[in-house]
Amino acid sequence: MKNRFLALVFITIALVSPAFAQSGQKTTLLGSYYNIKNALINADGSAASSNAVSFSEILNGTDFKSMPQTDSKTITAIRQQLAADAKSIIETKDIERQREYLASLSANLYKLAKVVKLTDQTIYFTYCPMKKSYWLSENAAIKNPYFGAQMLTCGSVKEVLK
Repeated sequence: MKNRFLALVFITIALVSPAFAQSGQKTTLLGSYYNIKNALINADGSAASSNAVSFSEILNGTDFKSMPQTDSKTITAIRQQLAADAKSIIETKDIERQREYLASLSANLYKLAKVVKLTDQTIYFTYCPMKKSYWLSENAAIKNPYFGAQMLTCGSVKEVLK
């Protein structure tokens, strides 16, 4: 009886653990994006670059094939674009160029968020009219990564993803 119980526990752990690990990967991917964005809000190019390294590592370690989605070709294309965007941010410490690359990273991560549920938390898809670019945020308060302290509260939430 004891052996059956232990076997059941191990089987349950084996089946449940990958689901939690996958969920953690998705949250961490989005969290690492937020770290890049927040570094750019603070005009910290070094932090943006190092956070982009973390984003790349998490992106490479995320198994999108095990996630339910409708179009794996779309996921593969978005993944390649995200990797290229992160690489561009990694390769420069110039804050203005990193902010340009953030626009593409944000657009591509938004595409991914529309296909795959990245988190159980709300994602705010926010727009900067001066840059004519979007970014994703973990809260509704506007903190503009494209202009930082110069225009910190410029922008508006355009869509809320739940």
